[in-house]
Amino acid sequence: MNAAGAGAGSGTSTKASWVRAVPDEAAVAALAAIFVQHVQTPLVIFLNGDLGAGKTTFARAFLRALGYRGYVKSPSYGLLESYRAGGMAILHLDLYRIEDPEELDYLAIRDLYDAETVLLVEWPEKGLHHLPRPDLELSFDEVNEAHTITCFAKSTAGIAASNKILRDF
Repeated sequence: MNAAGAGAGSGTSTKASWVRAVPDEAAVAALAAIFVQHVQTPLVIFLNGDLGAGKTTFARAFLRALGYRGYVKSPSYGLLESYRAGGMAILHLDLYRIEDPEELDYLAIRDLYDAETVLLVEWPEKGLHHLPRPDLELSFDEVNEAHTITCFAKSTAGIAASNKILRDF
């Protein structure tokens, strides 16, 4: 495990980022299961990475870990899929095919995202300034055939969740 720390200014130790190896789908699912144990709504998680890097795999595993048993499809064509599981709403947004960030206004995300929601966003860079700010950003990377997920905490809620996840994984 590699972790880079960032001080909170009050003398308390926080982790602003960390990296985990995820050699296969089972490791991604295990990490998603730990996320589920420590996320509190509302929470926005940006999922960054190339095509096939594991973003949708993580979202599916996240929903499964919450107890969702229905079909979890990639929102690539419909842009947005919504679910209810584990006592919370989960909005899964995939912006890969979006041409203009203003298209997001038609999805009414601001109306759908509330205090009981986790928002998972794939390809968030395509919707800048039209999305809520992230609490966590996950970067799905591959270097020399080694797959990793790097977590960047971007808010107080994100730091709290990130620290708990890091402790348990």
